[in-house]
Amino acid sequence: MKRLWAWVALAVGLLYFILPLVGMTNFSLKMRRGEYSFDAYMKVFADDRFRETFTYSVTLALFTILVGVLLVVPTAYWVRLKLPFLRPYIEFITLLPLVIPAIVIVFGYIRLYNTSSWLPLTGSAFGTDLLLVFGYTTLALPYMYRAVDTGLRTIDVTTLTEAAQSLGAGWITIIGRIILPNVLVAVLSGAFLTFAIVIGEFTMAALLNRPAFGPYMQLLGANRAYEPAALAVIAFVITWGCLGLIQLVSRLQKFAQRPV
Repeated sequence: MKRLWAWVALAVGLLYFILPLVGMTNFSLKMRRGEYSFDAYMKVFADDRFRETFTYSVTLALFTILVGVLLVVPTAYWVRLKLPFLRPYIEFITLLPLVIPAIVIVFGYIRLYNTSSWLPLTGSAFGTDLLLVFGYTTLALPYMYRAVDTGLRTIDVTTLTEAAQSLGAGWITIIGRIILPNVLVAVLSGAFLTFAIVIGEFTMAALLNRPAFGPYMQLLGANRAYEPAALAVIAFVITWGCLGLIQLVSRLQKFAQRPV
């Protein structure tokens, strides 16, 4: 009986998530009256602003992933190796972006780094892009840190470090050539989640007036009918593609670790 209710709950959950997606996809294909077509998708892909905003967001996502890895991997490694008593505090700090709304964070950035401040980052396009990367890194911090920390739990950090030090390896070599390869799947999981967050983020990019993909989706949704549905389907496919890549990388690593 319990198994039956479990299957019923699963079916209800799937219907709750799948039916709106099916309806949205069906609507996006009805741009031509009386027949299905991909006209809405073709218009979206043909739009220069779509290519510009998507390229911009992908570029910022890659830089955000790089900054996140450089920040989180050494921090999580050092906390686990030398400062385990700080772990609860670090976890609390990394959870703050889930509690503090993005609009509060970006208003704080604008207040601190406007053109009349001691560090006027918003006075130039490069400075604003840099500020946006830091903001995205903050939003992705809970997911990146937990992914890396979970990966570090699966390896013996102390033994690997002592073995590397006995062979004369420095800290950069230990982190770059020993620790990072052993938690690569965890890092990639955090990276794909970061990518999905950056692609769909709206608040920070809009308030900082940057040509990102999130504000473009909102602008298109306010002025068109079928194209926003097509764009939403595209964004959904990108997000689930990232989640699929996480599963693929995990399976490939498990396969590579099987004894021959």
